[in-house]
Amino acid sequence: MKKIIIFIERVFLKLLPKCFLSDKTFIKIKYHIMTGLKLNLKNPVLYNEKVQWLKLNDRKPEYSIMSDKYEVRKYVSGIIGDEYLIPLYGAWESFDEIPFDTLPDQFVLKCTHDSGGIIICKDKKNLNIKKIRKSFNKRLSKNYFWHAREWAYKDIKPRIIAEKLMLDDSSEGINDYKIFCFNGQPKIIEVDIGRFTSHKRNFYSPQWEFQQLINERPNAPLDSVKKPETLNLMLELAKKLSFNLIHLRVDLYTINNKIYFGELTFYDGNGFNSYEPPEWNKTFGDWIKLPCFSSQ
Repeated sequence: MKKIIIFIERVFLKLLPKCFLSDKTFIKIKYHIMTGLKLNLKNPVLYNEKVQWLKLNDRKPEYSIMSDKYEVRKYVSGIIGDEYLIPLYGAWESFDEIPFDTLPDQFVLKCTHDSGGIIICKDKKNLNIKKIRKSFNKRLSKNYFWHAREWAYKDIKPRIIAEKLMLDDSSEGINDYKIFCFNGQPKIIEVDIGRFTSHKRNFYSPQWEFQQLINERPNAPLDSVKKPETLNLMLELAKKLSFNLIHLRVDLYTINNKIYFGELTFYDGNGFNSYEPPEWNKTFGDWIKLPCFSSQ
């Protein structure tokens, strides 16, 4: 019966006009579809529940700037300095404005207003312009907010940026260090390995103690993930970037012992994460201290 109800809800959401449902109603339905659970907004306990609460109640204008992959560069520069920014080649509102002739042979294209809108170009002469034009034009036409009502994305201006392709000696690419901060304090570090090849994911404490936790991706062998020499500095930068915020995920890279900024995220996994063991959902939730005022 539960599977039938979830199927009906999924079809219902897909067929309805985007603005037909209030944010609260939409989130309740999608939460049930994604987790199979009833969403508790009056007394949220789990991490996934509290993220939904934050979508509805913690709405500050600066969150749009911090979630915009172009505008966030100014925010980061003002707090920790521009030496941590990946070199930028340009930003454009239309795909056809991109001057591919003047771009280097290797670069990264990203949409500024969504999640997952990225193309890694390792050799420009092999780039299928027609194919990626279609993909980026589709993304530029959509407001990512409607996907899961992540409020911070609602007013972001759709653009495409080109950044330098950052490489190290690894054949699988650079590791992505996602530092989960709660009230400005790092509590756990997600390390994504081989994101565009054989994606694996490990979790560590700020003291670099491996945590028995699986979220969506399998763990990587422990001997394949070394403690970064820049760990202490990464934690300090994450504290500064998340200062005075209820919850923020700060994504950083370290290449040849130099740290580079990735992005900021308010709603990890849209608040629909799958944790093994499931007790981690509450552990993460306990770290979020919600303000004392009524939800919508």
